[in-house]
Amino acid sequence: MSQLFQPMSLGTMQLANRIVIAPMCQYSAEDGAATDWHMMHLGNLAQSGAGLLVTEATAVSPEGRISPADLGLYSDETEQALERVVQSIRKYSSMPIALQLAHAGRKASVKAPWEGGKQIAPHEPGGWKTVSASSIPFLAESDAPEALDAAGLARVREAFAEAARRADRLGIDGIEVHGAHGYLLHQFLSPLSNRREDEYGGSLENRMRFPLEVFDAVRAAFSPDKPVWIRISATDWVDGGWDADMSVAFANALKQRGCDAIHVSSGGLSPLQKMTLSPGYQVGLARKIKAETGMTTIAVGLINEPEHAESIIAGGDADAVGIARAVLYDPRWPWHAAAALGGRIEASPQYLRCQPRSQPDLFKPLA
Repeated sequence: MSQLFQPMSLGTMQLANRIVIAPMCQYSAEDGAATDWHMMHLGNLAQSGAGLLVTEATAVSPEGRISPADLGLYSDETEQALERVVQSIRKYSSMPIALQLAHAGRKASVKAPWEGGKQIAPHEPGGWKTVSASSIPFLAESDAPEALDAAGLARVREAFAEAARRADRLGIDGIEVHGAHGYLLHQFLSPLSNRREDEYGGSLENRMRFPLEVFDAVRAAFSPDKPVWIRISATDWVDGGWDADMSVAFANALKQRGCDAIHVSSGGLSPLQKMTLSPGYQVGLARKIKAETGMTTIAVGLINEPEHAESIIAGGDADAVGIARAVLYDPRWPWHAAAALGGRIEASPQYLRCQPRSQPDLFKPLA
């Protein structure tokens, strides 16, 4: 019996299987508002049979967007646009939906990848002044961010909380706080980007303080009967940077605050990072955090083959696997994984007649 297709709990949320569609930016919003692209894209993924769909990084403020075309949830207009998408998905899919709430910090105000991805300077059309833990740019040639003062920290905390309240009104099933990939919360965690001399910089305890405050604010603002978890970069892949042992300490602090899971990625903070990409290259980080904290973990990173995903779950390396680029390439990846591993997958009645004759038990009707 396939372990990948066994049900699991993520906090109070029940997942039909252990496949998580990880967040993937689409750079297709208009002034932060979801568009018809999101209706098509997320609607398609909601028919994949995965256990959970996590939206792309959703900015909690306009300046928290990675690019001018990033999705946001910070105004009535952005809330209404996303509500249209969520309600449409709910008509035809029972898949749980989570939002990844994010702030890009010093990595904000950039062009979409297919436009080159370079930073847009504050004085250029579409650009804005970025903020961070310290006034250290991501690239030497980039505009230096403003270091957040006490009032700025309070604004960001409240922006996360307000976005969580909006997500709750939308009926979102869970929230993933984005603390990975070199974005704002990661910028506070890493000694490479945080050179503050106040209570938010210096020691590990101090560097963790603001991300923990943001988590607490989101947890307090979201329904207590719904899960909140976090995505982290477990290492910067740079000597002297954030590392796996620090991640374990951070995870333990989050666990004490009621964090329901850790989604374990890596890198993204420094252009000096040195990593060797290979299938499952981040799984060992998830294994370490799971073993040393006992927390529910989601492993991600070049997990492209069903047999590989199965081995991660069966071997106890993680509780779930995040699939990202692989599901962009093959939006029915969970169907094909179930066929390969002898699992069963939920499918909408409109699709039942495409079930292979050689596998008459592959599909089960939507719950």
